[in-house]
Amino acid sequence: MSAHAPDPATTPADDPLDPPDPGGPLARERAHLAASRSALRAMREDVQALDIRDVTANWVNAAVLEAQIEDRIKALADLSHTPLFFGRLDYLHPVGAAEAEGAEGERFYIGRRHVHDADGDPMVIDWRAPASQPFYRASKKDPLDVGLRRRFGYTAGDITAYEDEHLSDPAEAARSSKLLQAEIERPRVGPMRDIVATIQPEQDEIVRSDLGGTVCVQGGPGTGKTAVGLHRVAYLLYAHRERLARTGTLVIGPNASFLHYIEQVLPALGELEVKQATVDDLVASVDVRGTDPAPAAVIKGDARMAEVLRRAVRSHVTPPTEPVVVVRGSRRWRVPAYELEEFVEQLLARDMRYGAAREALPQRIAHAVLVRMEEAGEAPDDRVQDAVARNPAVKAAVKAVWPPVDPAKLVLRLLSDAEFLAAHAEGVLTPDEQKTILWTKPVRSVKSAKWSAADAVLIDEAGDLIARTHSLGHVVIDEAQDLSPMQYRAVGRRCSTGSATVLGDLAQGTTPWATASWTDALRHLGKTDAVVEELTAGFRVPREVIAYASRLLPSIAPGLAEVASVRESPGSLSVRRVSPAGPAGSTGLSHLDAAVVAACVESLAHEGSTGLIAADARIPALREALTAAGLPYLSPGEETTAEARLTLVPASLAKGLEYDYVVLDEPAAVVDGEPDERTGLRRLYVALTRAVSGLIVLHAAELPEPLSLSAM
Repeated sequence: MSAHAPDPATTPADDPLDPPDPGGPLARERAHLAASRSALRAMREDVQALDIRDVTANWVNAAVLEAQIEDRIKALADLSHTPLFFGRLDYLHPVGAAEAEGAEGERFYIGRRHVHDADGDPMVIDWRAPASQPFYRASKKDPLDVGLRRRFGYTAGDITAYEDEHLSDPAEAARSSKLLQAEIERPRVGPMRDIVATIQPEQDEIVRSDLGGTVCVQGGPGTGKTAVGLHRVAYLLYAHRERLARTGTLVIGPNASFLHYIEQVLPALGELEVKQATVDDLVASVDVRGTDPAPAAVIKGDARMAEVLRRAVRSHVTPPTEPVVVVRGSRRWRVPAYELEEFVEQLLARDMRYGAAREALPQRIAHAVLVRMEEAGEAPDDRVQDAVARNPAVKAAVKAVWPPVDPAKLVLRLLSDAEFLAAHAEGVLTPDEQKTILWTKPVRSVKSAKWSAADAVLIDEAGDLIARTHSLGHVVIDEAQDLSPMQYRAVGRRCSTGSATVLGDLAQGTTPWATASWTDALRHLGKTDAVVEELTAGFRVPREVIAYASRLLPSIAPGLAEVASVRESPGSLSVRRVSPAGPAGSTGLSHLDAAVVAACVESLAHEGSTGLIAADARIPALREALTAAGLPYLSPGEETTAEARLTLVPASLAKGLEYDYVVLDEPAAVVDGEPDERTGLRRLYVALTRAVSGLIVLHAAELPEPLSLSAM
């Protein structure tokens, strides 16, 4: 591999980045970048110049086409600080369509989107195209007909370096890419970036897996599972655009802060139509104003509640005892009660959704009337059957036998009526479990109820028992280990006819109902045939930091593979004991608070973002300490900038976020802030693994046993 890249250890005299030869390789690559940007502008201008006045039949078509054009214009925007291409492939032989042209050594520039010149010839190939795949998978062992792979280094959108790897040259020893390493370690300011330039072979296999299959990715901290999931969405939209345009895609995250952090990844790849939501957003049919104690939330999130709800919904069906008499003109047509009962039993046996069966019942009755009409010599048609189905006598009979059910009212009754709950939970929930989820005070109405997040999921389940939930083409679920079985069912309904990408880490499960195994989770999701992939190579968290955090694994996730970080960074971990709490000189701060402020100042001296993570109960004190020290800080979800690089993060919101440097306050307080030790240690594991470049751990209390010096 020949390197032409900036190296911090290289002196300017030795730096070959900008050779004096104006016709040198770097100058030529810069010229291609300039020409590609010019071509992209021309592509955008062509779309902006489109005149659709004479090509649409009506104003509706015109509005749709105008919206599509606007989306296309946005997708063709040139992000000046984002590299238009990041790599180049020189093939030994013609590739694909190029073979017809008799080309030798076809060359492709690999980038975030396709760019072509005025003649339609490609100047940049989309990273998702088949021709780009060898950029991620070619190796010395299997070069995939690639003679040379070139990576580019950028500063503020301009090429400043390149690095060549001659895959077909057996004499060149394989070594790691400095540019690849530099891109992985590049300081983070602002929202999450794409990893399109650094996708690894094992990640690429997941990204390019087929739309028809569900993939579950178990990945420890820093393995890139979130980015892999987002890039898979981008790839699927490229490979199956028309299908997914009809059926839709959705990214589900654990909270609004996380969604804000990742929201720029897909637009940077040219994908603007992917929706993002939390599970709470999906099931938001009622206002959530209450919270459940952990024991109640666990039971409400248990998959057994689906059976309780199914029984409660079906209990509204009442066997008919009276015949239906339909009057049409001078004739009366009678359907006896026993025949009506047969219709009801048949519909129940089909296990249809409650609402669909309710709509089918009047048609069954009307058909029985039509049979009698035909036997009497009449010749009724479909219009007559529809009219009979709408007959007041038929409608009254259906209402009595199969009344409408409101999902929220049903759940309200289950949670407030002990007898009703007992009748439908018998043999499913124990009496103690029933008592745990019953409301202690009666509630007058759906609007006055203080619904919890778990209640909203129950209402969503009841709603699906009544009417089918719309299914999307593909759903990505991140931090999936924290979902309850009932939440998995809620997500599964949204992709019942589509597929899913499930992302998570069992060691980071911090809810009382966190899943114990992906097999169970996928069963609740309705995707038992999903493929489970495990990412164990870490690219973001330094080796010293992940090794320290991994000492918690035997306690929080026995048997789970430890992440093997590819990044060795001496000095990236510092664990510091602070004197017990008390005033620290003239500042009035406790020794711990003063040490935390000093550590933040120390971290901010480096380039990039800094996250101060602490137990939720410690946030008010640290807020005061930072303010007293004159250190401005952000809250999770607020975008870091060059001027504001410190974020104060409650441990409960740290999951999924990353910072260049992390200051972790009082690990014992993080553990003590959770209802049990295992959950607390898992929360601590999350907090310890948010750092990309450096971690400072400060503690006045004793460290949890797995992290103490005696355990080393």
